Amino acid sequence: MSHSAPSTALHGMRVLDISTVLAGPNCARYLADYGAEVIKVERPDTGDSLRNMAWKDPRDGVGLWWKLANRNKRTITLDLKNLEDKELFLELVKDAHVVVENFRPGALERLGLGPEVLHAINPTLILTRVSGFGQTGPYAQRPGFASIAESMSGFAAVNGEADGQPLLPAIALTDELTGIVGAFATMVALYSGVGQVVDISLLESMFHIMGPVASLFALTGELQPRLGSGLPYTVPRGTYLCADGLWVGISTSSDSVAQRVMSLLGVGDDQRFKSFDGRAAHRDELETLMREWCAQRTRAEVVQVFEAAEAAVGSVMNMADIATDPHFIFREAVTLVGETPMQNLIARLSKTPGELRHEGRPQDADGEEIRKNGWSTT
Repeated sequence: MSHSAPSTALHGMRVLDISTVLAGPNCARYLADYGAEVIKVERPDTGDSLRNMAWKDPRDGVGLWWKLANRNKRTITLDLKNLEDKELFLELVKDAHVVVENFRPGALERLGLGPEVLHAINPTLILTRVSGFGQTGPYAQRPGFASIAESMSGFAAVNGEADGQPLLPAIALTDELTGIVGAFATMVALYSGVGQVVDISLLESMFHIMGPVASLFALTGELQPRLGSGLPYTVPRGTYLCADGLWVGISTSSDSVAQRVMSLLGVGDDQRFKSFDGRAAHRDELETLMREWCAQRTRAEVVQVFEAAEAAVGSVMNMADIATDPHFIFREAVTLVGETPMQNLIARLSKTPGELRHEGRPQDADGEEIRKNGWSTT
């Protein structure tokens, strides 16, 4: 694999993506975004069901999830139970650096394509295995979905109003996060120079973003409560309704910012609010002050005053707001990939930036070329 190409950081890396739906394909997508050649392998009959999930592009009827998660990839259909197709797959494995899969644990082995088989062909191969609960353990054979990981990781338990039900996120949070975790862990394994298996689970990816609450419980028996948009240790913090019916998000997660917000609220000299613990102990009073202060001002006024005070504030924005926001526009956060607008690269590299070449392609779009020539990069 070359590290000297002037264009993209991962030029020359070869990745076989035999995963489906979202977390695994997202992992391979991040690698593709930074120059890896990714061949997306689908079943000949149904293909990847992500093609037909949720919203469709009104111009061609293709799923928008598909176009995003499988951008920059070449596509081929292979039946891994078919001898001829399996032989072609193994030929591709010989020169691959990475295979990404998200079958239920044991399924790859039953296909005769387990780690021992693949490493016998290619000893330096990185086999990235994405599953709901990991390759081992009592839950390994359970079907794994993002919503289940969000429920079981402790995430849902702290989301929602204090007297309401636990809530799941309104986006595919676990699948997006696990894709990033998968890409990171794959690159760590590649850097090691040793062929190995990377075991990634939806559950543990979510569990790791829970911060020190596991330590807190182990040491004190304390559980983080549900507080709506609030945090136990940062007050005020949340979303607040302004006089014009619009909302802002406010955080006081550093002492210096908190003191400036206390001054705006007219309680800068109140000793009760001088520390994190003091503010948390008087949560209800501070939250009431913050709500009333915002309710007396328009959103533009709240943002202007907070920015002048160098305090943290942000408008609660939907996609319509983002489409016309000057900062999003300046950063080109949404860009055209092919003919489809979607998120730009997740990170900016000054010397070897990524490249968005095309959206997710039709089924078997590159099948004939791959069967004839295999990998296109050297």
